[in-house]
Amino acid sequence: MPATPIANPPEQLYAQIRQVLQAAQTQVQAAVNHAMLHCYWDIGRMIVEYEQGGEARAEYGKQTLQYLSNKLSREFGNGFKERNIQYMRAFYLAYPISHAVSAKLTWTHYRHLLRVENPAARDWHANEAITQGWNTRALDRQISTLFYERLLSSGDAHKAAVAAEAQQLIAEQAPPDPRDFIRDPYVLEFLQAKVDAGLYEKDLEQGLIDQLQQFLMELGKGFAFVARQKHLRVEGETFFVDLVFYNYLLKCFVLIDLKIGKLTHQDVGQMDMYVRVFEEQYRGESDNPTLGLLLCSERNQAVAKYSQLADNPHLFASKYSLYLPTEEELRLELERDRSLVETALAEQRVIYRAR
Repeated sequence: MPATPIANPPEQLYAQIRQVLQAAQTQVQAAVNHAMLHCYWDIGRMIVEYEQGGEARAEYGKQTLQYLSNKLSREFGNGFKERNIQYMRAFYLAYPISHAVSAKLTWTHYRHLLRVENPAARDWHANEAITQGWNTRALDRQISTLFYERLLSSGDAHKAAVAAEAQQLIAEQAPPDPRDFIRDPYVLEFLQAKVDAGLYEKDLEQGLIDQLQQFLMELGKGFAFVARQKHLRVEGETFFVDLVFYNYLLKCFVLIDLKIGKLTHQDVGQMDMYVRVFEEQYRGESDNPTLGLLLCSERNQAVAKYSQLADNPHLFASKYSLYLPTEEELRLELERDRSLVETALAEQRVIYRAR
């Protein structure tokens, strides 16, 4: 027998309950975020104060972070991998006064902000993220496109155009989902909640790196995986190489860096620096010169560029090309991978919104 329809659906009751739930969720998110930020700030403070306890402690700072990462990761999860602990240390150094830390921003916001070396630019981005309600992807986009620098260098006649371009980039992002906060891997790790591996694959860059790693391993031309997000320390600064392989047929390291957005001269120079560091620190006596590979993925274009071998530019054409995919093959693979990853991300968003 069919159910009798309700004569007067309790829409007002539903609206009141919904309002109470949203208010409670907002309070919980704010409390968790505040606790998380100040916990990480305190950890950074304790590390810096420990290092300042003497030259010996400062000299062995790297070993200290590795020790802490190994111990804390086993007990508290992946949120305490060495890279994240490095961010905690940098967090305190950038904001030595705890009151300067705003709970209106998340830990992921601050990780993006710590990439900005200029304190004035960093503070400007933080203030804009708060007042304009930028999510972490929007903040990352504004930093990556040098919005602040371009705004400063633009004349009054061009400032409106630069600002309109930035707003358009933000408008193209997926609409915010209030459930994203609890899906944030850093929040899940902090709460020691069960982490779904699929959450990490939502990020376009990580999805592309996954695809590229698999592609190179399946080529059958001597690629052996070495590291992902390989840490490099150069003149007091921290860098990370997206993928590192060793090709046992070529007997050389192959470094891969992926950029989401337009390829810049700075990206090329950074890859050259990565190659130089590997030549100095990792290349064996019988190894061939290290090779760098820059991959750039824009929405409608992909670029693949091998670094030049300064010692012997003819070596690439005569030997390396026998075992490495061409730049055109890599470009086509990158375009195919981006299409696959974006489709998967779109399907995930549909599923999440349907729940």
